[in-house]
Amino acid sequence: MPDNYLRSLLGENEQIILVTRQHWFVLIEQILVEIFLSIFTVAIITVLLIVSPQGPIVAVGYLVLIIPLVSLIRDALVWASHKIVVTNLRIIQVRGIINKNVIDSSLEKVNDVKMVQSVLGRLFNYGDIEILTASELGANRFTHIGDPVRFKTAMLNAKVKLEGVDVIVQQTPSAGSDVPALIARLGELRERGLLSDEEFQAKKAKLLSQI
Repeated sequence: MPDNYLRSLLGENEQIILVTRQHWFVLIEQILVEIFLSIFTVAIITVLLIVSPQGPIVAVGYLVLIIPLVSLIRDALVWASHKIVVTNLRIIQVRGIINKNVIDSSLEKVNDVKMVQSVLGRLFNYGDIEILTASELGANRFTHIGDPVRFKTAMLNAKVKLEGVDVIVQQTPSAGSDVPALIARLGELRERGLLSDEEFQAKKAKLLSQI
């Protein structure tokens, strides 16, 4: 479930479609050293307990064990806090445990999407996604993202729906008889949460003025 911070980033009538993150392989790669250090330290402590159960060096060993464990927990929290979110309006990337770094791209500015999956990526379901946009940033690249096909599909479907909304909103009636039908379609978009009440009233007023 989305956390409270992520929900606080959403605009009015903005809905979360998909929340994903980097594949768990990334986490394993980051904590591999800490795991080996922890196992090595535990082995040393076990030997010391056998040789000298009451020795002060055993206590030192326990203190040394804390270091890789704390580092492991920190890496796990960093991995878990890095979220890539698809909403009905944009793509949001959130990083950081306490200090947050948020980058978002509007779906309407997405020009192209490139996905790369290696053999291992297809086997373990991860890959790289590059999103080309019309913004100043130019492109967003998400590496080793889990289930990239699902992410790409969700994003493209959301973009198609958003563009469909834009077509209706920007459509100009050719005659007064078209206005009621367009207003009805706008009402359906409002009911689906794709238009706010303010946007609906503004578009409705614009259409009525053309009668």
